[in-house]
Amino acid sequence: MLYAIIDIGSSTVRMAIYNINYGKIEMLMKKKHTLGLAAYVENGILKQQGIDKTCTILNEFRDFLHDFKIENVSAFTTAAIRNAKNSNAVIEELQRRTHIPIRIITGEEEAKFDFIGVMREIDSKTGIIIDVGGGSTEIIHYENSTIIKKTSIPLGALLLHTKYVEDFLPSNDEITDMKKEINSFLDSAKDFTNIKTANICGIGGTAKSLRLLYNKLFACPADNMHMQVKEFSELIQRYVRDNQPTEKDIIMLLKTAPDRLQTIIPGIVLINTICQHFSAECLTYSDTGMREGFIYDQIIDNGKK
Repeated sequence: MLYAIIDIGSSTVRMAIYNINYGKIEMLMKKKHTLGLAAYVENGILKQQGIDKTCTILNEFRDFLHDFKIENVSAFTTAAIRNAKNSNAVIEELQRRTHIPIRIITGEEEAKFDFIGVMREIDSKTGIIIDVGGGSTEIIHYENSTIIKKTSIPLGALLLHTKYVEDFLPSNDEITDMKKEINSFLDSAKDFTNIKTANICGIGGTAKSLRLLYNKLFACPADNMHMQVKEFSELIQRYVRDNQPTEKDIIMLLKTAPDRLQTIIPGIVLINTICQHFSAECLTYSDTGMREGFIYDQIIDNGKK
């Protein structure tokens, strides 16, 4: 069975096509458009320009699915729209103009789907998973392959850039301000007090771009999935506006994160601050996450009930 998943995020809108057979999934292809919905939010309201751009992308995806006769489609949105004061009106307009049913995924559901997707791929039975998106970050603490605690904080790579950074790259003062707010949210997550872990699993586009940049800067094999947290501060300092990044470092950034030039450093600051909060020494990247977890939980396992 061919199945399309459309994920309307704060930074990007993605469509992935999967082949689902006998409880197993295979990704056949994916398409992505960089949108940056968080930049279209003013006083908590998602502006019409952001809605129009989203409609254009969704209609392109709809036409693609129609041409290839793919009828099984699930579309959802996360912090991009759920945090907007006019979220219900936005969803109604998107559905009316695209004829695609769209579901708002809560932060709790997002963390749950992240966990289900990752646990299908990694061997670790105990640890922490983080998913840094554009407008929110999900944190999951698990033991013996079971979720113990999960939370969603309303901070993401795009949101941090929009709120704190005046140029493409942040200054040291802007990074300090970002870290203060990140730590404030982490300190307020009482369920996560006094939790320490040597390794954190990172998923999502920010963690993926961090891995690519890290492997280039520190001469690691291209397929390396493990990053030493102690190196993150040096990586960030290479791209601080005050330090005037070298041409070589800029070339590496352009090659590894062309779609995230504005958001990648705020995203790494967020990841680094979380890793330090939990005293993690290593960040391991996983290529599976919410979309795969959604399929297993809502389509495959739901079909067995």
